[in-house]
Amino acid sequence: MTTLSDLSTAMADAVEQAARSVVTVRAARPVSGTVVGDGLVLTPAHLLHADEVPVITPDGQTRTGVVVGRDPGSDLALLRVDGLTIPALTAGEAGRAGELLLAVGRPPGGVQASLGLNPGRVRDGWLHAGAQPFPGVSGGALVNAQGELVGVLNAGVRRGQLLAVPAARAARVADLLSREGRVPRGYLGLATQPVHFPAAATPDEVDEDALPGGPFGGGRFGPGRPRGEGGPWGGRRGPGRGPDHGGHGHPGRGGMDEARLEKLRRFRERFAGGRVGLTVVQVEAGSPGQAAGFRVGDVLLALDGEGFTHPAELLSRVRTRAGETVTLRVLRGGEEQDVTVSVGER
Repeated sequence: MTTLSDLSTAMADAVEQAARSVVTVRAARPVSGTVVGDGLVLTPAHLLHADEVPVITPDGQTRTGVVVGRDPGSDLALLRVDGLTIPALTAGEAGRAGELLLAVGRPPGGVQASLGLNPGRVRDGWLHAGAQPFPGVSGGALVNAQGELVGVLNAGVRRGQLLAVPAARAARVADLLSREGRVPRGYLGLATQPVHFPAAATPDEVDEDALPGGPFGGGRFGPGRPRGEGGPWGGRRGPGRGPDHGGHGHPGRGGMDEARLEKLRRFRERFAGGRVGLTVVQVEAGSPGQAAGFRVGDVLLALDGEGFTHPAELLSRVRTRAGETVTLRVLRGGEEQDVTVSVGER
């Protein structure tokens, strides 16, 4: 039977193991860096304002890290540090929801760690560490109870939250940066807007006229504009700025009269808890989407079997898959079908 003392010892051992592969990076402010290869260190990109930066090893030596490349999508930068003989951490899995995770950083004062619980889900390419952030933790290692690397930490993505780039994605970024100096960005060339199907109905039964303003959510927002910029899923706040403001807007400027406000209320009640699809409202000429035969009016239901809640999810999920082939579940002419498309590169 495992005792609390045994668990405490195991956690301390995991932190000690991880700390051997975590360095201090003297960026715009001191942060951590995780060793991912022979002389290679990953650290947050947004804090590197120069092409060279001091790197402090666990034994106190100062070496120069040269920026090999930066990836804005993951906010990771790869440093090459000559003479660095620190071994890389073994990659592992985050495991099940509720399993223990450890955030290990090396701020200037020495090794620091915080304990968290695995939330069990990667969202928009980020794994929630479930641990308390502390100064200098960004760039450090998120490890499991065995001391294996499950992610590279970043406390600057969302205020008050400690997130991590999953280990597999971090390794891919490091590999591409070391070979090419950049990470290609994947794209499909499809502009989409959300359509919400009622929980009790199939996609072909949705009454598009129930959407405020017509089948694509109203004429106030043009092709490809995401929700949050007008339309039924959240407009800008303030007089005349969107549907959530109420009936005090100005006609022609996004305002809502009482009839439209009531229509919106009925719409939200009817579609609460239903299924979200992404309606294609524009296909870029010469794009992978056009080559695959997508057309305006197609409704995207899932990518590789996983559904959507927002157009931004589609963008984020193909952004890191340049050159790969993905399968999109599409509603077309009242029938669902699978369409394969090769993700383009920009």
